[in-house]
Amino acid sequence: MVYCSIAEVYTDVESTTKRLEITDHLEALFRRTPPEVIDQVVYLTQGKLAPDYLGIELGIAEKLAVKAVAQAAGVRESIIVKTLEKSGDIGETAAEFLSKRKQATLFREKLTVQRVYSTLDKVARASGSGAQETKLRLLAGLLNDADPFEGKYIIRTVTGKLRLGVADMTILDALAAAFCGSKEQRPRLERAYNVTSDLGNLAKTVAKEGLEGINQFAIMVGKPIRPMLAERLSSPKEILKKLGGVCAAEYKYDGERLQAHKKGEKVTLFSRRLENVTKHYPDACELIRNNLKAKDVVVECEAVAVNPDSRELMPFQELMHRRRKYGINEAMERYPVSLFLFDVLYLDGRDLTLTAYPERRKKLLVLIEETERVKTAVQIESDNVDQLESFMEAAVEAGCEGIISKSIASESIYQAGARGWLWIKCKRDYQAVLSDTVDLTAVGAFHGRGRRAGTYGALLLATYSPNDGIFRTVSKCGTGFTDEDLEKLPQKLKEYRLPKRHTRVESQMKADVWFTPGLVLEVRGAEITLSPIHMCCRDNIRRGSGLAIRFPRFTGRYRLDKAPEDSTTEDEILKIYRKQLRRVEV
Repeated sequence: MVYCSIAEVYTDVESTTKRLEITDHLEALFRRTPPEVIDQVVYLTQGKLAPDYLGIELGIAEKLAVKAVAQAAGVRESIIVKTLEKSGDIGETAAEFLSKRKQATLFREKLTVQRVYSTLDKVARASGSGAQETKLRLLAGLLNDADPFEGKYIIRTVTGKLRLGVADMTILDALAAAFCGSKEQRPRLERAYNVTSDLGNLAKTVAKEGLEGINQFAIMVGKPIRPMLAERLSSPKEILKKLGGVCAAEYKYDGERLQAHKKGEKVTLFSRRLENVTKHYPDACELIRNNLKAKDVVVECEAVAVNPDSRELMPFQELMHRRRKYGINEAMERYPVSLFLFDVLYLDGRDLTLTAYPERRKKLLVLIEETERVKTAVQIESDNVDQLESFMEAAVEAGCEGIISKSIASESIYQAGARGWLWIKCKRDYQAVLSDTVDLTAVGAFHGRGRRAGTYGALLLATYSPNDGIFRTVSKCGTGFTDEDLEKLPQKLKEYRLPKRHTRVESQMKADVWFTPGLVLEVRGAEITLSPIHMCCRDNIRRGSGLAIRFPRFTGRYRLDKAPEDSTTEDEILKIYRKQLRRVEV
């Protein structure tokens, strides 16, 4: 299969912001893709080479990409750099110079998907002495044979800037339409994806075997399950009403959510974003290895930094010191972790995700040999508002964020990859109408003036809508940033910078700089108000108006553990707003 066939589709996808049109373009592409390479096509469309948990990253710096373009186009690097400074788009810059190259094109070899994929895989795996020279040679070789518009997408892919605006659910819709008869079959594909986290393998299976092939997908120890997410409510009273009058409530720890896979003596840890973080937590691996009475098991837990002297729980920001390439042993000694287990998803050959929560909890309690550093999450079952209020106060006093309440009904399965009402979180901040903290994604920035000249004066922040994969603006935030924050913001956001608004971002405001959704920040607001300019919940309350956070303030907490799709949702903002109205009316 020639690479230009998917590059042409990328061009079509870039030309529209309509999800249905994007899905149609992808469906047509998948239909004509040979099953043997459809996994590679899907990965490339995601801007990657493999599922996230394998940790295969291209990691080509812009400087090296410029060198490769210069070699392929036969021009000086300085000329390309000047053009790039003006355009701000490495892909468009590459296409421009490749179209002007002087060397003969007669002997250029037509690029295939297989060659592009295998070459990029070699680029990603190159390491050790001479790795940079190897990467440059491989990439320049591809660009030598690439047409300008092919080079545009190759360069964007290797620099992590493909940014087609294609969500995973859109790809699943296209696969269902192409190979399962209609998009109505997407839930079956989604279930398979949720328990394996590998969209390429799923695509290859369904292309070859249709829906019958989906039946073979099952949990495998060592491959992460997409995590179940919680909705939020503002009070225990609302929680009990939503969960049928009774629930299991447990502490919501202020740590990093980990999914631990134990197969024999081998332990693998995955983050909420499905990254393999095993190397960052050798102590956690040892705790799982020694304190779980099972051969093959998948559990979920919260890793919390603990003060080695006082044994007090430390805040999330302290735990992030563990996320480093070097000095891991020193960090482990300074910030040891305790594990609080809260669910078991697989146990010695049995998939428990379709089992009701009370049974999963019972198995978890038997599974663990508790110690000072390995425990189950503190939990009570209650049908009493006052008891839940007291339990929440105790959680906060213990250094936790609040509580998370869970359904104990017969239908309380583990909804992998979904956010639903079987789990409901309630933080202390949610109880005060004017003190909510929300997690928002930076989608744009405004240049600073005066003391902030040379950096960003404010960020344009957005909520996320899981229904259509769109980020909609809700706030322009310029307060709460320290001088150090302001100094580092341009560099921190450099990798996300775009020349124009991302196709998955809706905004009436015109930012000075646009970003691909990537960096998530925690923000506290005074209140939520109707807004004529922001797009969050547009037309939901009043036609022509959206919702905005008034007097937003950055709390100082970058949510590096969260993907942009884990941001506070539109629906959550709407619920907070309606809760405000009810309290004001009372």
